[in-house]
Amino acid sequence: YIVQIHAPVRTNKGAIRTAENYIPLDVPATWGAMEKLYDSGKARAIGVSNFSCKRMEDLLAIARVTPAVNQVESHPGWQQMKLRELCRSKGVHLSAYSPLGRPGSPAFTGPSFLSNPIVVSIAEKLQRSPAQVALRWGLQVGQSVLPKSINETRIKENFNIFDWSIPEDLMSKFSEIPQIKTLRAEFVVHPQGIYKTVEDFWDGEI
Repeated sequence: YIVQIHAPVRTNKGAIRTAENYIPLDVPATWGAMEKLYDSGKARAIGVSNFSCKRMEDLLAIARVTPAVNQVESHPGWQQMKLRELCRSKGVHLSAYSPLGRPGSPAFTGPSFLSNPIVVSIAEKLQRSPAQVALRWGLQVGQSVLPKSINETRIKENFNIFDWSIPEDLMSKFSEIPQIKTLRAEFVVHPQGIYKTVEDFWDGEI
């Protein structure tokens, strides 16, 4: 099994997990506990989720066991190029938990990149769906993709991304897509909390 720090937030023991009760994450203590799990054999790998570049750098500075993965929002509409390069250079795998942007989810805001003209145009040229193009883009930039669907047709479609590729000239077009973070995490923000704005939570990386 892989055990992950789900998000860089914590509360005092016994406190209700609400925005005003969040306290700063104790990276050395928390990661030390994760390393003990790894050493004991109870976890085959340990990792993190929703860690920004700054938080990754803070963690890597004290880690004895390098995190196996950082699971984050990543798709053509929020490409995470800086974070991906940092993780690649340190041997940390980047995994996308929202490779399709999760349109319609109440936790996500903003337009769906699947209707972006560039994505639609590439899909038409390759005779694929925009979702397939988005997932294939993720594989070609070196990340794993974790799409979610309860629709059988879409599930089958999502699997059909391994026997073709996006040509380099079309891959370069993805750099023209406007970048908008859709999982902004307003639920961690509170005037009396440690995160006064979403920018605080993401270390300004939005």
